[in-house]
Formats: sequence, C-alpha cells, structure tokens
Amino acid sequence: MTRLPAFSFAFLALTALAACSQGLTEEDVEARAELRAREMMEEMRAAESERTAAAPATGMSQETQSSRLQQVRERGAVLCASNNGIPGFGFIDDSGNNVGFDIDLCRAVAAAVLGDPNAIRIQVISPMEMGATIQSGEVDMLVRTVTASTSREAQWGNFTVPMYYDGQGFIVHRELGITSALDMEGASVCVAQGTTTELNLQDFSNLHDLDIQAKTFDDTDVAVFSYLGEQCDAFTTDHSGLFAYRSGFDDPDDHVILPETISEEPLAPAVPHGDERWYDIVKTVMGIIIYAEAYGVTSDSVPTAKTGDSAVDRMFGLEGSFGQESIGLSKTVAQDVIRAVGSYGELYERHLGSGGIGIAREDEGRNALWSAAPCADCPKGGQIYSVPLR
Repeated sequence: MTRLPAFSFAFLALTALAACSQGLTEEDVEARAELRAREMMEEMRAAESERTAAAPATGMSQETQSSRLQQVRERGAVLCASNNGIPGFGFIDDSGNNVGFDIDLCRAVAAAVLGDPNAIRIQVISPMEMGATIQSGEVDMLVRTVTASTSREAQWGNFTVPMYYDGQGFIVHRELGITSALDMEGASVCVAQGTTTELNLQDFSNLHDLDIQAKTFDDTDVAVFSYLGEQCDAFTTDHSGLFAYRSGFDDPDDHVILPETISEEPLAPAVPHGDERWYDIVKTVMGIIIYAEAYGVTSDSVPTAKTGDSAVDRMFGLEGSFGQESIGLSKTVAQDVIRAVGSYGELYERHLGSGGIGIAREDEGRNALWSAAPCADCPKGGQIYSVPLR
C-alpha cells in the first residue's frame, strides 16, 4: 500500500488551519483535507508509474540484470569460492595448481563468458564461511562440494543444476571392528561445524537412539586430521569426501567406509541472489556439460560444421539457437566450454573416476545420465539431467 510521507501530513494540517482562518466549518475543513489527500496520493501514484515506465528506456533494468556479467568481464576473471584440500573436487596437485571437479566447473563458466578457462580466481573458504561468502556477493560462484537445500536457497543464493548426487556416510578405524553405522552407539565422531553434515549426524543419532558424541571443528581438514590422530572413533562427511580423503591416507586399508547413506546431498554451484541473467548463464553452462556427454561429444570431437543432428547442431551454434545470445553468450559458447573442460563424463573420469579418486561411476549410480539420455554407450539410469537446450 502506498503511504503518504510524514511531510504530507504536516502539509495537510497547515491546510486545515488555513481553512479555519477563512471561517469554514469543521465539515468543510475535513472535506477539503480529504480531497487534497486524494489529490496528493494520485500525484504520487502517477509519479511512481512514470518512473517505472521510464526504467527500461534508461537501461536500468538491463543494467541490473547484466551487472554481474559486466563485473566479470571488466575484472577479466570469474571469482569462485571453493577449496584446495578435497582430492577430486578441489586440491593442490604436484605442480602447485588447484584442480578438481569443482574447479573445472568454475573454468567452464570462465570459458563461456571470457573465452578463457584459466581466467579464474579461487577464493579458498571453510565450510563455516560458505553462507556469508555467497550472501555478500563478493564471489561470482560458490562451488565447494556444497549441498543445495531449501533454507540455503532462501538465505544464501540461487543453486543451479545439481552436478553430483551425494549422500553422507561414515569412515571408521578398522581396528574397532565396526561394520555398520548402527553399531556406533556412544561413538565419538569428528565433523565439520556449521554444515548440513553436522545436522544430519545429530538427526541420525536421535533417530536410532545412539547417543553419538559429535566433536566439531571449524574446518573439514582439521576434522580429518583429528580423526587420523584417533581423537574420534569415526569421521563423517559425504561419501565422495570419504573416498577422497581415504585416497590420501598413509594406510587406506586401515579405514573402513561403512555401507549406510544417511542423507541426500545434491551438490550444486550457487550464485548470489539478485541477478537472474548470471544465474541463467551458470545454469546454462552446467547444462552444456551434461548434454555434451548425452550427445556423445568430447573435448576432442567438438563439431564445427553441421552434423545433421539438429539437437547437436543447435547446441554447438551451427543451426538455430537455444537462447544463448539472449543471456549475453556467443552462439558457439558450447564449443568453447567443451573444448576447455570436456563433457560431464570426461570431468567425472578425470577427477572422480579411474583418473582421480577412484569412485567407479556404477558404484554411484545416481551420477549416471538419466535413463532416456540419447547416447548409445554412455552410463544411463541416473539422475544427471538438465533442462533441454532449445
């Protein structure tokens, strides 16, 4: 509801006093004040309508929508909040480079908007910093094995396409003889503070009356080191993280990943609230990565001439459009993205599969492509899916 500003009430009071001085009755004064109030309200509404109508003509709406893209291009780099301590997702390799599945998702966006997959800056943050970092808008993307949830989407930012379907589990010292999470009554468990992991642990303990003792740490790496130092009986995080950390242990066989999955953890990039165009860009880039595998296209087989398959030709800018130019991307953006990082299948194998931390894709079947994916020989029957590129 439109309200009169405070100065308007003062003005009406002066109008009433002036009317009284002219010898008008109280009823006349009230009628005149009411009439003037209506006139002022109409004037305010008219002025507000003029401002609203003028906004597109001055470019205000377009500037608001494209401001994040403009900032990125002026900066010359995509700024991503991620990590450098989780093998497979974001870690420092032998050459001192931060690499991984999450890092390549950031690189894919840089390839799309800047034409250079290396035009990225990684801001390393702890789990406790994720919410504040994306809420503040200080980064362009949060891509740090972060679980999308309703409260986070409401409070933090907009989550795009889930790029890995995970679930929380436990790793324990083999010498304890624990073979099931249901055997952990009274056990101490190391966990990162301020995460959905901590909340899920408490829910699991309460549900099964296990009286699990949570030992919380500000950083996941510290929680892992504490577990290795036998300050806890177990460590809990997403299954992908359990495989990742165990792959770096001195004696991996001394640690057992228990079979239970106690939560659903769809991992997805997030972007700050308030810029629909930037959200559309990141979501579209994730779709390009997924559909490249579905169409059987790899980084070495990106088409530059019509293939005769309209879906493939449309995606790679050889025929028609799927809306890429409407959000500020080039018609051939898919060519840039897939040449730079490859298809979803390539990313998975390079970082999470046989070339990475060794999570066979069939063991995490949800991360296969959807059952109706058009590819003939790619994994199917999973949940990796994106809105159609058309």
